Amino acid sequence: MNPRVRIATARTPDGGEMALFKHDRDFLIEINGQALMHSRQHASELQLAQLGCAHLAGRKGARVLIGGLGMGYTLRQALDVLGPDTHVVVGELLDAVIEWNRAYLGDLNRHPLGDPRVELKRGDIVELVSHSRAKFDAILLDIDNGPDAMTATSNGHLYSREGIQVCGRALRKNGCLAVWSAEPSRKFEQRLQRCGFHVRRFRVPAYKGGKSPTRCVWVASEDKNILPTGAGAQRLALESGLRRRRGRRQ
Repeated sequence: MNPRVRIATARTPDGGEMALFKHDRDFLIEINGQALMHSRQHASELQLAQLGCAHLAGRKGARVLIGGLGMGYTLRQALDVLGPDTHVVVGELLDAVIEWNRAYLGDLNRHPLGDPRVELKRGDIVELVSHSRAKFDAILLDIDNGPDAMTATSNGHLYSREGIQVCGRALRKNGCLAVWSAEPSRKFEQRLQRCGFHVRRFRVPAYKGGKSPTRCVWVASEDKNILPTGAGAQRLALESGLRRRRGRRQ
């Protein structure tokens, strides 16, 4: 078995060390020695695109925003399930992640950044979403490890009440917000609900085959009828919020 080889390093906005490793055919990205993403464990990234874009089947001219390039798995899956006239905007904060995808990781997913349907935006995803009113049919977020940020503490704002509201304003009518996380978060679910979203939580495998750790994907929309269904789906009740609103009317 070949040893694991460090092939590139970079600094995160918070001053941490991010490193790219290769082990045989696999790649791993770590932040300060903690695993952030692994090419073997990408099934949940595929599910993020499938669940977040399920309502766009057959839709012409769909516009999708992907927050976080990662290793390109969510982007490739979105391109594969959407039509030829789709426009996909990818926002990525870290230049190193973009450079590593082009130099080392492109073969994992047939070089999705080269697809003419893709527009790459470097910089803060919060800024990008803030300037995109009623622009997207789906927003897929895979930033850091989910609501518990690892790479930059500023990313935590995206998962706050204000960040969720900004995402809601960036969606077109009948749009969906889909969010990936390494772990479930009841507080984040409650924030989604309080911002007027109907929500379903999905527990999805980290990788295919055998026993697998699971990851969490939330899909949220103002229209509950377009939320995806299927194995692993859990509809989150809004009853407590409805009771509070009814109480204010009395």
